[in-house]
Amino acid sequence: MTMLVVMSGTRRLDNRKFKERFGAKPRMLDADEVLALTSHPVGGVCPFGLPAPMTIFCDASLKDFDEVIPAAGATNAAVRISPDRLATVTGASWVDISQEPAAPAPWQV
Repeated sequence: MTMLVVMSGTRRLDNRKFKERFGAKPRMLDADEVLALTSHPVGGVCPFGLPAPMTIFCDASLKDFDEVIPAAGATNAAVRISPDRLATVTGASWVDISQEPAAPAPWQV
């Protein structure tokens, strides 16, 4: 099943959570596949305005913010929107499939 997952840029996909939720290992699409399916380049993939319907999921990590800024179809375009509004306008379902961000090393604090 091809799907689009929107999650916080500070998070990474948790493969174990993904497999438990969807019953399969995740596979990232290559840049050509992304462009063909979404009509947007990697780095500019927008969860709305897609050329064909696609299953969309919003990761729970987005709920950490009052406002999120997903790409808007190009690498230099974005839109400000609340996480709940994003899920509503895209018809997304909420999932929890991301890892907590790693703690910074002591020298990075």
